[in-house]
Amino acid sequence: MSFDPNLLHNNGHSGFANGTSGALRETGVIEKLLASYGFIQCTERQARLFFHCSQYSGNLQDLKVGDDVEFEVSSDRRTGKPIAVKLLKVKPEILPEERITGQVVCAAPLNLENKSGLKPSSPGQTSGSVCYERNGEVFYLTYTSEDVDGNVQLETGDKVSFSMETNKHTGAVNAHNIVLVKKKQGRCQGVVCAMKEAFGFIERGDLVKEIFFHYSEFKGNLDTLQPGDDVEFTIKERNGKEVATEVKLLPQGTVIFEDVSIEQFDGTVTKIIPKVSSKTQTDPLPGRIKVNFAISKELPFGDKDTRSKVTLLEGDHVRFNISTDRRDKLERATNIEILTDSFDVTEESRELDVLSAQRNHAIRIKKLPKGTVSFHTQSEQRYFGVVEKEAAGSISKSTSPAKSKEKDSEEGVIAYDEAGIKMTVPYHIKELEGCPIPQLGDKIEFSICEVKRTGLQSAVSIKILNRSPNTKRLVGYVAALKDNFGFIETSQHDQEIFFHYSEFSGDVDELEVGDAVEYNSSKGKGNKVSAEKVAKITTVNDPSDEVYPTVYTGKVLRPLRSVDPQQAEYQGLVEVTEEGSEKGEVYPFGIISLANKTDCLQKGETIKFQLCTVTQTGQKLAYNATTLRRGTVDCVKDQFGFINYEVGDGKKLFFRVNEVLDGVELQPGDEVEFSVILNQRTGKCSACNVFRVSEGQKLVAAPRPDRLVHRLKSITLDDASAPKLVVVRQPKGPDNTKGFTVERKIRQAGVID
Repeated sequence: MSFDPNLLHNNGHSGFANGTSGALRETGVIEKLLASYGFIQCTERQARLFFHCSQYSGNLQDLKVGDDVEFEVSSDRRTGKPIAVKLLKVKPEILPEERITGQVVCAAPLNLENKSGLKPSSPGQTSGSVCYERNGEVFYLTYTSEDVDGNVQLETGDKVSFSMETNKHTGAVNAHNIVLVKKKQGRCQGVVCAMKEAFGFIERGDLVKEIFFHYSEFKGNLDTLQPGDDVEFTIKERNGKEVATEVKLLPQGTVIFEDVSIEQFDGTVTKIIPKVSSKTQTDPLPGRIKVNFAISKELPFGDKDTRSKVTLLEGDHVRFNISTDRRDKLERATNIEILTDSFDVTEESRELDVLSAQRNHAIRIKKLPKGTVSFHTQSEQRYFGVVEKEAAGSISKSTSPAKSKEKDSEEGVIAYDEAGIKMTVPYHIKELEGCPIPQLGDKIEFSICEVKRTGLQSAVSIKILNRSPNTKRLVGYVAALKDNFGFIETSQHDQEIFFHYSEFSGDVDELEVGDAVEYNSSKGKGNKVSAEKVAKITTVNDPSDEVYPTVYTGKVLRPLRSVDPQQAEYQGLVEVTEEGSEKGEVYPFGIISLANKTDCLQKGETIKFQLCTVTQTGQKLAYNATTLRRGTVDCVKDQFGFINYEVGDGKKLFFRVNEVLDGVELQPGDEVEFSVILNQRTGKCSACNVFRVSEGQKLVAAPRPDRLVHRLKSITLDDASAPKLVVVRQPKGPDNTKGFTVERKIRQAGVID
């Protein structure tokens, strides 16, 4: 190709970039270079310009592809095309190279064709990628095998150092001058040593070091992971710190930290473990044992290395094994047992005792199984006697310590014969838990307990054989239980008597409504009657012995006073409503009359019942009363709901979902049967044993009101007040056209058009 430098519009001006020419100069990159001409890629605009080598000012041998040049733009007179003239090579500014530390994400294959003259085995993949973190964000860069320094094959996970380079042609940034810093570490093993709320720590099996892990990195059921489990994991660096990832459970016993010698050694304790750990104490193995090898040496030991759990003192002779840590080869004494000759030297003796505040100094304390130490001895022989003096006090758990101590200070006395000699022994109320309270003159059976320290004797395991004829113990039934007190229904079932929990001999938590009890009646302030020395009994004369078989249908005229505290009478009343000779008859009922003692009969409810005769008074009483209540479900929330049923002042009855039988999911409108119970503590009623009788009607969408239908029919397009639809944007198809140009067809499964 021939080129005449004079055929330019600048009339052969030969000025260069030294300020002698006033034309605008541009910069670019040598894209192609031949013997006499080449091409330049402009950096400031998308253009590719021809240039003749005669227009280059300098040694043509120094000009290479990729060099930055500065030039002016002119036009060829023959073709009119723009060309570059007056070329000048620009010296690049040398800046200090910034090295970045990152990690290989995808390894690039080794370019064997360029480095060894062979063809690559996988021609499809030629580049890889690395990542690095900056200000909390992760960035990815591509690289090729030519960007790796040295004949090194990088692998995914390798830690590398590199610099960034910008491609002048495409503007893309890639990694350059990649240097391998650290090869990817394989799977590590360790033992979980601590678990917190959302993370934990693993003691590594290769180093004496702990490593952090988050629960999201555990591959498996997290509920099965516990401290002490063997795991394997991969170590990665995040935020400049090493963390464990991809944590997996290993079979127990896989990870072994130390080797324990089979041979046992003897030694002497030279330093004991401090009783109270100090904040300055950093040594996990503070104890020392001197062992006489060919050269004497001291071995450390910790609190968990003693086998017999005996406190070691300086100078004790011990026998132990030597444990060697596989990680740092540290040796320590373990399985330490004290030798018996240590006690011969110190002349120590051992006693059984429990921890208490005393002045004697106890050493070498060893924990024994619970119940090993006893302060009392109880006779196996059973004695028979008579109560000469009643004990005063209470064993209720709700009484204060001060009051309990005051009452228990007065003990009772039992007289009995032993080998023809009259003996007496005291007893206390606290020994009568679960047993009725003995009264003066009662014949009882008991055992004798003796205190080892003082030799004092007392009666325990007391059982009443016969009541004294002069003892007036009354029988009743628990009618109501409140926070600190309750009420007892008398044996005549016509009134209730107050009692405080401090007067109950037994665990109040085991007392339920309807339980039979015996008690003493007394009058307190204001001449009010209350029950004292209340005890739960199991055998009483139940009115069910004289129950009539006929079942009547009736209506509750008056509930019990526990249901309606405003009424003066205790008893409830029920009227027979079914046809027959008994229709209209009214009978009383009490707490013993209910088949379900927790049921709460309301005024006006229909019930079925039988009749019985009270033995003491001959009065007929309603008995075995049951009711079937029906209502509709008003609403159901998450764990509770309400039934349309009037109880007291409320028109809706509360129930819990777990009270629904058969696990049925109730819906509003369902018809249900249920029982009503009264919470004795709060005085509120709720439903239990809820059974669905029938499903309610499904909700149907209500039709539009006539006024709305009439309004819509009367609207015309000319009506200015009518609602109008305004098109904001027309619909467009995938090809940016209005609507779909291709008609839709029904496609058959498995058939490709």
